[in-house]
Parts: sequence; C-alpha cells; structure tokens
Amino acid sequence: MSTAKAVLAGLLCSLAVSATAAPLPAGTRAPAFSRPDLNGRTVSLPAFRGGLALVDFWATWCAPCVVELPHLTALQARYRGKLQIIGISMDDDAASPKQLAAQYRLNYPVVMGDAALGRLYGGVLGLPQIYLIGRDGKVLRSWRGEFKPAELDTAIEADLRQGISKP
Repeated sequence: MSTAKAVLAGLLCSLAVSATAAPLPAGTRAPAFSRPDLNGRTVSLPAFRGGLALVDFWATWCAPCVVELPHLTALQARYRGKLQIIGISMDDDAASPKQLAAQYRLNYPVVMGDAALGRLYGGVLGLPQIYLIGRDGKVLRSWRGEFKPAELDTAIEADLRQGISKP
C-alpha cells in the first residue's frame, strides 16, 4: 500500500461515526461471543470472567490499529493472569491478520469479527474500538479511534487497584 493510501486508510478508520452508532456504555453487559482464533482454538469471552478483559476491534488496513499492537502485546505480558486481551480483526479474511500477528508476535488471541458481532457492540464503524470489561462481564470503559497508551494504562491500573479483577 502506498504511503498516501495508508494515511487515508488511517484517517478513515479513526473518523468520528454517526450518532446512531455508539460504543456500549459503561455498565452494559458485554455481549458474549465464542469464535475460533487464527490458530483454530476456540476463544470465548465468558471464559475470561473473574479478571479484566480487553476486547480490541481492529483491522490490518487501519494504521492506528497497527500502531497499537506492540503496546497491547506489552500489556498482555505485563498483566498476565490479571488481564486478557482479545483481538477481533474486522478484516475480510484471516490471511492478513495472521501475517501481522506473526510479524508483531502477538501474545493474545485474535478472532475474526464480522458485521453481526460489530452490531452487538454498538456498531463498530470506527477503528480501533476497545472495550475494557470487568470481572462481572460488564463494560467498564471504551475507546473509539486512536487512543493514548498512557490513558489505557491508567484505566487498567485503576481498575486493578479497585479489585475489579479479584474474584
């Protein structure tokens, strides 16, 4: 992809979305899903109850999404056993996400998303879209579009300190 196309794709994926599609508000139960990851193993959101889960809707063509991958990988390593990241690729097929997952050595599962799963989460029209989910399965916080890593880190730390990840 040319630099101009990459910049345009990045801008498009982080544009504000219409008022009819909004991320799930805090306190809403996160919709359950169960899907195979890029290696064929089943990943189920309810299986991670009792700890924090971070659900990241992303795509390989979204520049801000790709920029966040090393940070999410570092978070997964830092909070192993307290936080589980689940990537949901909104790409059309698994080839590109599988290649990027290997390139960035992602240490968390990536499943393929689709429009139906996106609708369950309020309509995933802007990427990345991230949900931090508490031990009770309810949305604690969400981010849409490019985010500041320090803001995400602060939110995770605060939720861990409050005992949200302790059964």
